[in-house]
Amino acid sequence: MIERLVSGGQTGADRAALDVAILHGFAHGGWCPKGRLALDGVLGGQYQLRETPSAGYLQRTEWNVRDTDAMVVFTFAATVTGGSLKTLAFAREHRKPCLHLPLRQVRNYEDPALQLQRFVGLHRVRALNVAGSLEAKEPGLYLAVAKVLHEAFFWCETPRA
Repeated sequence: MIERLVSGGQTGADRAALDVAILHGFAHGGWCPKGRLALDGVLGGQYQLRETPSAGYLQRTEWNVRDTDAMVVFTFAATVTGGSLKTLAFAREHRKPCLHLPLRQVRNYEDPALQLQRFVGLHRVRALNVAGSLEAKEPGLYLAVAKVLHEAFFWCETPRA
């Protein structure tokens, strides 16, 4: 079963993963760019992220793929673009399983939390890299991802103080 959520700390899907992990007292981590940079400023110390030598996002993306068992990429759109597309490319390069969950394209009978649970179980994922669109690109994705992660992994828990 999943033991740790990993992301690069960017706005949107990445940040949702970290915040959900913190809310539940769950292990989290990952790589972020030198200077702890994100689109909305410098990432706070509550996020247990390590800085890469580069201030660019590409190295962070690859290292998070390299250091995890599998990826989930969240979008609203059916297609993946930008940094999320790079995540998929690095997953192929490093031969890591990857699940794309286009949340607005999922039919009623295809519960994204259940899909994620099945994916994690099938691939025996312990460290899951959570990636996806930026909040500015797809407003509301942060809340949607937080909901899916909560339902997939923490639905029976009470958040720790």
